[in-house]
Amino acid sequence: MNHFFILYLFVWGSACLIALGLFIQRRKTLEITRRNYWRFLLQPWKITSFALAASGLIFIAPYTGDITWDYYDAAFMAILTFVTAPWAVGVLYKAIKRQRSGRDVYIAICVWMFSASWSYDLYLLLRDGEYPLTWSANIGASSVLYFSAGLLWNLESKNNRGVIFAFMEATWPDCPQSTRFRQIIAYALPFMLIASIAILSFVW
Repeated sequence: MNHFFILYLFVWGSACLIALGLFIQRRKTLEITRRNYWRFLLQPWKITSFALAASGLIFIAPYTGDITWDYYDAAFMAILTFVTAPWAVGVLYKAIKRQRSGRDVYIAICVWMFSASWSYDLYLLLRDGEYPLTWSANIGASSVLYFSAGLLWNLESKNNRGVIFAFMEATWPDCPQSTRFRQIIAYALPFMLIASIAILSFVW
């Protein structure tokens, strides 16, 4: 492993350790640790769409011709995306509105990068004994999927506002009413299309 990859591994590894320390310190204030977030995430349409997307990713992994993509990284990256993307994207939106601290933003960015990139890098380093040359290309491709997933699973139908992103609400991630997929399907399709194109690009 050359000096660049050693340095890069050290930098992002240190960043993750700092983020973990901040996460533990701020765990009581972060939405992702609250029961309401998991109620918000585990709505039937979100679980179903995740199961379909994850199954597709895992199924096509061996047929893409990409030796870095197998059943295992397809599975754990899909799970990490489902669990963290709605929260990370929501935190970054709140930060733009000046409703979240710089520490929360730092944690969210590290969670994003670990889910979409660094976990993939680490897995392949352990599997193959060398840092993957596809690390930089993967950041862009996986981040598109991650961002799209974060937006998709934040879609919510409100009686008084129509379909919005849940993180636009002051009470996010509280969801007193459960959204049905038919209520948001027209808004969900563009994000699903983006994800499908990104996935199919791996195949071709």
